[in-house]
Amino acid sequence: MSLDGLLFQALNGLAGASALFLVAAGLSIIFGVSRIVNLAHGSFYMLGIYLAGTLAGGFGGAFGFWAGVIGAVLVVAALGALTEIALLRRIYAAPELYQLLATFALALIVNDAVLYLWGPEDILGPRAPGLEGAIDLLGRRLPTYDIFLALVGPAVLIGLHLLLARSRFGRLIRAATEDREMAAALGVNEKVLFTAVFALGAGLAALGGALQMAREPASLSLDLAVLGDAFVIVVVGGLGSIPGAYVAAVLVAEVKALCIALGTVSVGGFEVNLSKLTLVAEFLVMAIVLIVRPNGLFGRPQPPARVAGRGEPPLRPMGRNGGIVALGVVAALALLPLAEGAFPYAPVLAVDMLVAVIFATSLHFIMGPGGMHSFGHAAYFGLGAYGAAYAATQLGAPTFAALAAGIVAAGLGALVFGWFAVRLSGVYLAMLTLAFAQIVWSIAYQWEAVTGGSNGLFGVWPDAPLDTRAGLYLAALGGALVVVLLLRRVLFAPFGYALRASRDSPLRAEAVGIATGRVQWLGFALAGALCGLAGGLFAFAKGSISPEAISVGRSIDGLVMVLLGGVESLLGPIVGAGAFTLLQDSVMRETDYWRALLGALILAIVLIFPGGLMGGAARLWALATRRAAR
Repeated sequence: MSLDGLLFQALNGLAGASALFLVAAGLSIIFGVSRIVNLAHGSFYMLGIYLAGTLAGGFGGAFGFWAGVIGAVLVVAALGALTEIALLRRIYAAPELYQLLATFALALIVNDAVLYLWGPEDILGPRAPGLEGAIDLLGRRLPTYDIFLALVGPAVLIGLHLLLARSRFGRLIRAATEDREMAAALGVNEKVLFTAVFALGAGLAALGGALQMAREPASLSLDLAVLGDAFVIVVVGGLGSIPGAYVAAVLVAEVKALCIALGTVSVGGFEVNLSKLTLVAEFLVMAIVLIVRPNGLFGRPQPPARVAGRGEPPLRPMGRNGGIVALGVVAALALLPLAEGAFPYAPVLAVDMLVAVIFATSLHFIMGPGGMHSFGHAAYFGLGAYGAAYAATQLGAPTFAALAAGIVAAGLGALVFGWFAVRLSGVYLAMLTLAFAQIVWSIAYQWEAVTGGSNGLFGVWPDAPLDTRAGLYLAALGGALVVVLLLRRVLFAPFGYALRASRDSPLRAEAVGIATGRVQWLGFALAGALCGLAGGLFAFAKGSISPEAISVGRSIDGLVMVLLGGVESLLGPIVGAGAFTLLQDSVMRETDYWRALLGALILAIVLIFPGGLMGGAARLWALATRRAAR
């Protein structure tokens, strides 16, 4: 491509950068003050574009478009303030991960509310009056509206800078961002400040969405898609840095534009289609930046995060009574195939639950005892699933050998990714794991010769004796038992104590001779390898594997399972996986709005039992014990 063509694509990319910046700036301000990782932030963007299109059509006339934009921003900002008052204010004292679970539940509710109000079809918004045309630039036609959007980003950046630097409100935001506890001690009204900040962040996200109604249709998939991009921008720029968010947005947008402009290039005799990298370009940029600069381009080291598990009673091996109960449960599960005649669907649902148990237990191992919050555990699920499916369908491997191949593939991937990930901490670590997961998804989506591309791999059926529902169920039960018992054994071995010491006090652990980095790396690799077994069993249970099964939603489901059960309990991921699978299956069959119902149930559990189901059960047991002792 010519130099003029590259320059044109670079200018065109600035329009997309503005939208990314508006969403990321709001997310950065909210996180900087409240320390909440808001998974519902993409929902505010989605509401912005839906409301703007509806209000613009309702107002009509030459000013209807701009009235729709302003109205959408005001409405969503008010909804953001209401969200902070009604929901988040009740859970500020809860661990950060449970705040994350609450905002995820809110995102589910908002998605179904939009489905109810606007329907499932995409909605096209009106064009901006006076900006419908295009100008000749570098031999091409550049839309006038894109030029306008390219200017919006710097204008909002300057406005935010003046707000934060020159106003009392901005000084309060900066003070709370630097030291929230000190700001409160000096008399800052935290409740009012948090509500105002959340309204501002939600309004910025809505502005980004509203301005896009002339460029793209409103759809129900926008919330998660934009949320991932926003997190990437915030992390690449550096947490809490507004200028960093703009630079990161421009960087990501320009990398995507450059990939489109270059198209297919020849590298060492091989044809490489760079345009396909647009699916994962932002995550590649984030991975490279975090590896080189662990705190982002303009970020500073964050204070140590509150890790779930600190201050909790130490983990203890299961006692004799607990062991008897566990044996009884396992025996009952082993007899489940006998009920297949009366309940044909029971073994199928049970396999899904056992796959979820393996997935959640392996994730809990690095999140709870390991203290490493992973947003990308689906990467190892996918490597295990594709490794087992490829070995079974292309290499003709028997079922158990194929499962072993999946475990090896997932373990190798976890070794490579974990080497980089464990060097980071907090949100940066979580986002790097998400980047690696999206890279794996992109490879699975595009490497048609090996993975089947978007269609995936089919005909992944198990050999005898696993070719029946009962046989596959018993194999999954055996695999889940092995994983649970192995991880429990590791946790109460010297390695497990070293892992928990590395989580709770890394400096003291290093002082007594524990190689904290190596311990965390090996723990990360072990969890990834065992997660590969879940992926392999899933592929054999469904008879196929496709990229949709390993998308970011899979990682989020795993987080929900662990948090729903309780991070502080070893039984938490087992209970959470079972409860989540049952809820999802039963709710989906009852209503088209199952996401909202599931989100409401999760939200109720978070508000009533902020420590998860097992945490709530422990509190109720302690309360009952105290009352009985009186």
